[in-house]
Amino acid sequence: MRSFPADLTRAQQEWSAAYRQLAERPGRTELRRRLYRLSAQLYFHPYWQHRRPSPAAWWELRHPERSDRA
Repeated sequence: MRSFPADLTRAQQEWSAAYRQLAERPGRTELRRRLYRLSAQLYFHPYWQHRRPSPAAWWELRHPERSDRA
């Protein structure tokens, strides 16, 4: 299991929450804008500066409770 920086983990949690809210209330411009900002924050985070995120790394970031059990 990887150890991600707290701000990266927090941004992913906020992204997931905004995505769920947008799914419940489609067409909300402010939520779409928030998702775009958070997506950029996640993808261009300094943690990924020397290595681009692999699909496995994204999965671990999005599902920390599942990777803890593994």
